[in-house]
Amino acid sequence: MSAFTCIESPIGRLLLTSDGSALTGLYMEPSREWQSIGAGAGDATAWPLPEAVLQLEEYFAGERCAFDLPLRPQGSAFQRRVWDALTEIPYGQTLSYGELARRIDNPGAARAVGLANNRNPVSIVVPCHRVIGADGSLTGYGGGLERKRWLLAHEGPQLGDFLRPAAPAPMTKSAAA
Repeated sequence: MSAFTCIESPIGRLLLTSDGSALTGLYMEPSREWQSIGAGAGDATAWPLPEAVLQLEEYFAGERCAFDLPLRPQGSAFQRRVWDALTEIPYGQTLSYGELARRIDNPGAARAVGLANNRNPVSIVVPCHRVIGADGSLTGYGGGLERKRWLLAHEGPQLGDFLRPAAPAPMTKSAAA
């Protein structure tokens, strides 16, 4: 069974998918998943979609810091290890790709962790937006850097450094001439 519903959020429309017993996807518009549903009719009553919608509304209202939903993301064993580790990053905190690789006992796999992060089918609930570059910079995000920036700002002022525009590079004498 495959069911879906679409909801509005502060970061745009979201597509939630379910197999009837677990959340299988949370995608931002536009995405391949949005295109694949075409003009199909959703089923917002399929479990756990009503609960997922409620918890997302609470999250966006600032009333929820963690999700409690049955999840069944499809991916390789390595991807699922990375996604499980993502759920351990606390609300309002970030981690580098390298640190996430160390946490899954694969310290040389920062790039592979980044690729797995990019394939996360249950974004926001599995908080891939909390992973940043080793230098503290915002790096790629499937939903776009503006959404990543918004989600980090939403999760707390301690993340404010990520939200300010980068300072312009100082001009050198040769550049000023």
